[in-house]
Amino acid sequence: MSHHALPRPSFNAPEPGQAAKATLKIEAKPLPLLQGKVSELPDVLFGWTMRLCGLAVVSLLALIVYELMVGSQLSWHAFGWKFFVQSDWNPVEEQFGALPFIYGTVVSSVLSLIIAVPLAVGVAVFTTEMCPVWLRGPLSFTTELLATIPSVIYGLWAIFILVPLLRNYVQPFLAKTLGWTGLFSGPPYGIGMLAAGVILAIMIIPIVSSITREVLTVVPQHQREGVLALGATRWEMIRMGVLRNARAGIMGAVILGLGRALGETMAVTMVIGNRPEIAKSLFAPGYTMASVLANEFTEATGDVYLSALIEVGLALFLVTIVVNALARLMVWSVTRGQPVRGIA
Repeated sequence: MSHHALPRPSFNAPEPGQAAKATLKIEAKPLPLLQGKVSELPDVLFGWTMRLCGLAVVSLLALIVYELMVGSQLSWHAFGWKFFVQSDWNPVEEQFGALPFIYGTVVSSVLSLIIAVPLAVGVAVFTTEMCPVWLRGPLSFTTELLATIPSVIYGLWAIFILVPLLRNYVQPFLAKTLGWTGLFSGPPYGIGMLAAGVILAIMIIPIVSSITREVLTVVPQHQREGVLALGATRWEMIRMGVLRNARAGIMGAVILGLGRALGETMAVTMVIGNRPEIAKSLFAPGYTMASVLANEFTEATGDVYLSALIEVGLALFLVTIVVNALARLMVWSVTRGQPVRGIA
């Protein structure tokens, strides 16, 4: 039986040479990603908009300084540099001196650092080096939550809780044991420099602790492992391998806390006593540059009186800017802009 061959199917495929030409033809003319005419105008507008945003911040800072300098000209011409070394504050006779306010600001801020720094650094070390992993997040969140509480709430808490506690228990004990130093003498009012220092310490703990924790986190892990490999204890590892490498950043965190303490207003105004005098005892009432602005700015009727208050504000503004800039520089010297890394 003869078998007829099946017909050969026909495929409309190009020959090998034609396929190569077609491929080359497709590759030679790729489709553009963006259809239509591309304009450089959006890029130019975006660039100038970002430049204006950056310049706006600098211009705002310069405008604030200019307005403060213009507003304080009368006081500057009337008292000159003596304004910062005189103790008289008499609006009736138009005699003004900012020394009691500078003294109160410095004393309350330094006292807050003495109380807050050991506690804040201890919290940061515990969180980064010794805290269990499951507790690290809640503890960090709880500590930073203190920074979100409004200043007036701190002041109210201090009036109803802190001041009676200091008046009835802490100040009598300090007067009995350390009264011979002169720093803890006088009647225990409750309000005064000590109360202002304590409330400021509570307010700056979140700032110092948060930045210190960030600085400790960027310390290389091999520093810890190397110290432990040499036979050091955990305390020696933390002291030599971690804190020593992070000391500049920790100092920057402390200075940032100092900047917050220098400019704090409401809580300090409510507990410091608001008396423009210089006293050795921490039990005595005092005044700060921020609190005098909050209390007396609306009462300033004379031009010289108003100009003196503006000059106090100018001094506080410049000191705060310098302190914060120095702190940022010291923190950057440790972190170098590195992102925070988790410690294994």
